[in-house]
Amino acid sequence: MRKNPFRCQVTQGAGLAMQVRILECTEETIRLARDLARRAEALCTVAPKLRAKGSDAAVDLFLTEDAVVRASMLSPRIRGTSIPMSSRVARRFCDRLVELGVARELTGRPMFRLYGIAP
Repeated sequence: MRKNPFRCQVTQGAGLAMQVRILECTEETIRLARDLARRAEALCTVAPKLRAKGSDAAVDLFLTEDAVVRASMLSPRIRGTSIPMSSRVARRFCDRLVELGVARELTGRPMFRLYGIAP
């Protein structure tokens, strides 16, 4: 029988080290998932307090995107929907989320702001 030249020979120590690293990465992934679930739950909890037309769709956008650009993703229409939202309403909506502590402004700039779910 001919040997396969592409078959890796993994020593027992290397195999154990890989298993340890996989477990560490799994624990980190679970921790990040729990943190993200906590943040999403906080956003969903305050959603009924938001009175803007289309706020449910806007909240869904915050839950599905890493960062939301107020000017292009919420106005003149909420991305992925046909729901209109003026730039003023989008600004006030994002300001309200920041005020409630469930979102934060990510760029620190006065123009072209990005918003994301707060830690």
